[in-house]
Amino acid sequence: MPRVAPAPGQEDSLFEAPPMAEQERMVEAVLFASAEPVTARELEERLPHGCDAAEALVHLRKRYEGRGVAVVKVGDAWAIRTAPDLGYLMQKETVETRKLSRAAIETLAIIAYHQPVTRAEIEEIRGVSVSRGTIDQLIEMEWIRFGRRRMTPGRPVTFVVTPGFLDHFGLESARDLPGLKELRSAGLLESRPPPGAMPGPHSDEEEESAEGQSELFED
Repeated sequence: MPRVAPAPGQEDSLFEAPPMAEQERMVEAVLFASAEPVTARELEERLPHGCDAAEALVHLRKRYEGRGVAVVKVGDAWAIRTAPDLGYLMQKETVETRKLSRAAIETLAIIAYHQPVTRAEIEEIRGVSVSRGTIDQLIEMEWIRFGRRRMTPGRPVTFVVTPGFLDHFGLESARDLPGLKELRSAGLLESRPPPGAMPGPHSDEEEESAEGQSELFED
């Protein structure tokens, strides 16, 4: 059997790669069975030597267009998810109310739009101090994580949103977030006076004790 010339970027192989249709089936099987999004590199490691996971993903994504489920990109990874326009069918089976305080919602929005951002920068934008409980809650929900430390005095840690956050809201990347005006109209952000304009100390603890916590974030 003649040797097959490897694709650009692939190592030379003594074995012929499976047909692209079979590679699509393999990628489909891995994505379907995985609870978490899978990167193209991870797919390459699982598929037989010589396979082109990136090309298989392109074909598979096109094949699923218009179907009840779709092959979607989540950050740098891929997953099979319910078609966005059919998500309402799953609400009764999957909705579990998870309330976030106004402080947590605003903190999450600031991190999503300004990442990587330090705690001090979050407080400067919001005009109030951020409690440790607010940050801990968002980390526990796996919607934010620690980023790189800033090369500034004290080397403060930064925060960024996670692939889990993007996946939960059906976003490919943070660039797909709605505009600030849309967030404010949805009640996720509110206009605040500049820091120091309000008399007396103000912190997250005061907001979190207030009634009427938002239910806009539901899992």
